[in-house]
Amino acid sequence: MNPTAAFDGLECVDCGATVDAAESHQCPACGGALDPTYEYDAIDLDRERLASRPFDSQWRYAELLPFARESAVTTAEGATPLVDCPDLADELGVGRVLIKDEARNPTGSVTDRGASVAVTAALEDGATDVALPSTGNGGQAAAAYAARAGLEAHAYLPSRSGFTNKAMVNVHGGDMNVVGGRFDDAAAAFEEGLAEHDDWYSLRSFDTPYRHEGAKTLFYELAEQLEWAVPDAICYPTGTGTGLVGLAKATREFRELGLIDETPALYAAQASGCAPIVDALEDGRDEHEPVDHPDTICGELEVPDPTASARVLEAIRETDGGAVATDDPDILEAAVRVAQTTGLELIPSAGAAASGAWELAERGAFDGDETVVIVNTGSGNKEADVLRSHLMSQGV
Repeated sequence: MNPTAAFDGLECVDCGATVDAAESHQCPACGGALDPTYEYDAIDLDRERLASRPFDSQWRYAELLPFARESAVTTAEGATPLVDCPDLADELGVGRVLIKDEARNPTGSVTDRGASVAVTAALEDGATDVALPSTGNGGQAAAAYAARAGLEAHAYLPSRSGFTNKAMVNVHGGDMNVVGGRFDDAAAAFEEGLAEHDDWYSLRSFDTPYRHEGAKTLFYELAEQLEWAVPDAICYPTGTGTGLVGLAKATREFRELGLIDETPALYAAQASGCAPIVDALEDGRDEHEPVDHPDTICGELEVPDPTASARVLEAIRETDGGAVATDDPDILEAAVRVAQTTGLELIPSAGAAASGAWELAERGAFDGDETVVIVNTGSGNKEADVLRSHLMSQGV
C-alpha cells in the first residue's frame, strides 16, 4: 500500500478494535464496520497551506485521506462550485442560501468522491473485481473508476433506476445486473453474487470504510469556499447516509486541526414515502426500523433499510441537526423551483434537500440570519424525465 503519513489504519466502530488496513471490510473480532483513523498530531495543515494549493480535486486534502495523491484513482472529482442563491434566501427568510453543486463531478454525482477513494483502496489491495448494489449513481461511478483503474465492475441496480445510470455502467465496461423490484432486491442479488465470488471486493457503502472518506471532502471544500465561516445548516438528501457520516467526520477533523471552531447542524432530507432516518429520530431511537412498503419517485432516496443508521443518527445528533421528510410532489416542485430561480439543475432526489429546507423554514427552525447550504447530489439531466413529468402533471 501507499498510505499517507498520518493514516493509522482502521478502527471498529462497534468494539473499538484496531484493525490492519488489509482487513478492509469488517472487524475480525466482532464483525463490525471499520473506519479509517489518523494521527492528527502528525498532520501539518493550516489555512495558509491550503490556500496555496490549486482548488483542483478532493485529493488536495490527501493528508486527511488514507492514500497518497500520486496513487489515487482519480478523474479530478471534487472542487465543485458553491453557488450563492439570494432569491432562495429571500424565500426561506434566511441570510444566505448556497447550493453545493455536486452535479459538476465527472459522472455527474457526489458518489464520485467515495468511488475514487474506495477504488483506490481496492487497487492497493490487489483486487481484480469490484462489486456493489446501488440505487443508480453509485453504480455508474464505480464502473467509471474501476475502468480507470483497470478493474472489472459488477453493479446491481433495481429495475427502476434511471436509464442514464444503467447505460453508463455498460458504457464504462461494467457488468450491469438489473434486478426486478427495488433497492433491497438489488442488494439481495448483490449478496448472492458476492457469496459466489471470493475475489470480488465490495464497494457497498459501509462494507468498505472508504466511501464515506471520499464523501467527507465535501465539507472541507465548503469551509474553504465560505472563507472558514462554517454554515449554520447543511441539508443533505439521505438514502444510505454515507454523505452525512462523512460530513460529521470532516467537521470533527477540521476542529481537531484547529481549522474551524464551529460545527454546522446536519439535516437529513428524505421522502415521506421512505423516511427511516426521520422516523427513528422523531421516535428517539438509536437505530431505524425498516420501511415495509417504500414508495417514492426519488429512487436515490428509496433505501428502506440503511445498514448504518446508528452512525447516521449519531452524526445528526452530535451536530445538533435534524431530519425532515417531505412528499414527492413538494420535492419535485422544489427541484423545478430551483431550476427556474437559479438555473441550477437538481437531480429529483436532491429536491428533497431543497423542499426540506423550505419545510424547516416553515417550522421556524431558522432565526433569519443563517447561512444554509443545500447539497445537490447529482445532475438533473440524469432524471430529467421525472421532472418533466411533474411539470406535465401541473399542466405546464
